[in-house]
Amino acid sequence: MSTAAAAEARPRSFRGGVHPDDNKRATDALAIERMPFVDEYVMPLSQHIGAPAKAVVMVGERVVRGMPIAEPGAFISTSLHSPVTGRVKAIELRLHPNGKMMPAIVIETDAYDSQRLPAAEPVDVAALCADEMVALVQQSGLVGLGGAAFPSHVKFKVPDDRCVQAVVVNGCECEPFLTCDHRLMLEQPQGVVRGTKLIMSQVGCERGYIGVELNKRDAIAALRAAAPPEIEIVPLQVKYPQGAEKLLIDAIFKREVPAGGLPLDIEMLVNSVGTTLALSDWLDRGVPLIERVVTVTGPGVAHPRNLLVPLGTPLSAVLEHCGGLVPGAHQVVLGGPMMGMAQKSLGVPVLKGTSGILCLDRTAAAPVREYACIRCGRCAEACPMFLNPTRLAQLARFEHVEELEANSLLNCFECAACSFVCPSHIPLVQWMRVGKGMLRTWKASS
Repeated sequence: MSTAAAAEARPRSFRGGVHPDDNKRATDALAIERMPFVDEYVMPLSQHIGAPAKAVVMVGERVVRGMPIAEPGAFISTSLHSPVTGRVKAIELRLHPNGKMMPAIVIETDAYDSQRLPAAEPVDVAALCADEMVALVQQSGLVGLGGAAFPSHVKFKVPDDRCVQAVVVNGCECEPFLTCDHRLMLEQPQGVVRGTKLIMSQVGCERGYIGVELNKRDAIAALRAAAPPEIEIVPLQVKYPQGAEKLLIDAIFKREVPAGGLPLDIEMLVNSVGTTLALSDWLDRGVPLIERVVTVTGPGVAHPRNLLVPLGTPLSAVLEHCGGLVPGAHQVVLGGPMMGMAQKSLGVPVLKGTSGILCLDRTAAAPVREYACIRCGRCAEACPMFLNPTRLAQLARFEHVEELEANSLLNCFECAACSFVCPSHIPLVQWMRVGKGMLRTWKASS
């Protein structure tokens, strides 16, 4: 048996987790298509973890596709670029996918422009020092495209007393329904490998690993054909939430990231497939983060698709391009069913962290009755962080804030595995979010 066959026969994984139906069959064989340009784009200044960006354009100003329209508001912040050539129509409060009204730059598209990106020469990465590289990545607007939207340049700022022994690329895409990363790996494996090599070069690392779940065997084969010997393609068991960075490290290396710590604490760096490919596009072709691949799927949309969508595109326009919502469509979720966020308006825009638009019918989104906890322990067995979700939910329900911290609530990354397995249909992950809000308020006032 070959080494590759042996790896697939014994796929690596982590302890805990759940096995929801992946529901990827509607889009996993659909090639990425480009979303047509629309009349108006809304670019919220807050599209990432950290400080919002600061607008550097004025109302009435003409902007060119790929031109910076907002600068970083702090080190943990990043730039915004215009997704189209057009005119700044307004800088005003607009509805954000998080449900709040937030400052945004509104751009009216120039219908007579070709919308071609200006040509750019590749960057000589070898000629840059570490700080210059970090600044260049910050200028790109690049964030984690797996959903967390953490500014990528912050990860590349490795302190002088630290080193990186392994660069890990997350190709798991364990969230049900979503297939955007699958298609990127299948259609652009050379770009994913190129981005991995650029990250390795930046942090001075000689080994790279790309973890891919075994329900994407075609992507594994494509990456193996493109990867050099120093980059290993690692088949992983199909299990949720395999793609969480701490669990990905556990699965590949059987090493544990300290509680409250980062992969860098054990000399590792993790990025998503989309982020890795976008880094290659920026350094080799000068393409900033102005668009991303989004999976539009679910029983509530007429024609599921994988689309390359300019940032700022309204959800209504994306769904219209996919044939619209079908009769009986009941709920639209940004992201997947486990960690996504239900939307109250289709007027909100696609953001940097929007990996999917999931349209559910009344059957899939039917409300369920909550019952009392029966102490079955399934939530604790499923929790990949070894927490006691039902205990944490009770503490949040009765506002025992100090005990929430003592019971390691902040180690929860809200994967919703606990809610998925609960036979009493207790919204455990929602109570985790409520508890974290209480904890932040308590710490700010103390």
